[in-house]
Amino acid sequence: MTASQSKLWHLERINLLKNLSEEEMLKLDHRTTVRLADKNDYIYFPDEPSKVLFFLKEGRIKIGTFSKDGKEIIKAILYPGEIFGEMGIIGEKNRQDFAIAMDSNTRMCTLSIEEFKSLMNANKHLSYAVTKNIGEKLRRVERRLESLLFKEARERIVDFMKDMANSYGKMIGDEVLVKHELTHQEIANLTATSRQTVTTVLNDLKEKDIIYMERKRFLIRDLNKLA
Repeated sequence: MTASQSKLWHLERINLLKNLSEEEMLKLDHRTTVRLADKNDYIYFPDEPSKVLFFLKEGRIKIGTFSKDGKEIIKAILYPGEIFGEMGIIGEKNRQDFAIAMDSNTRMCTLSIEEFKSLMNANKHLSYAVTKNIGEKLRRVERRLESLLFKEARERIVDFMKDMANSYGKMIGDEVLVKHELTHQEIANLTATSRQTVTTVLNDLKEKDIIYMERKRFLIRDLNKLA
């Protein structure tokens, strides 16, 4: 597989691009640039111009911001197949968040916002998919903020698991399998709890046979019981 074929192969696996024609995919392939990042590298910082969006090929990306006292607030963890940095499409001039690579050998393709807008204008299905994607991301952030403000630690952890199940879960009969690769500390950071609290809640759910856990994945036996 050549470098060009490899990039196109990965682009074809980006969720939002699956309905593009072969001609549109080839055009996109010629206009994108591959970017590599190591673990903990910043992809962009707050206040940087929102001129580029990213198609995540390999690795995970952490999206977040900083509170006034400098505390890190994690908004989302992204997985291969997702896009990020796309808020410039709806008028964001400068980044509100940061993006950090969570894994070594993180790979992504980059494209200017203006070029992607041009592609959207020529493809109404892509335009609709992007608008829907942005809306879903914003609603997810709103749900998390509401959870942080109004719910107890256990509820926040359960809400996080439900959101992971809805976003990344795979149905196996009546059960939901979620592959996540998150440590207990990362889940704690996402839910504004402690690692000890996450461990306690997950162990309790396991003892009650509501979930089954293995490293880097968990199986929700019944979403209704989890709720």
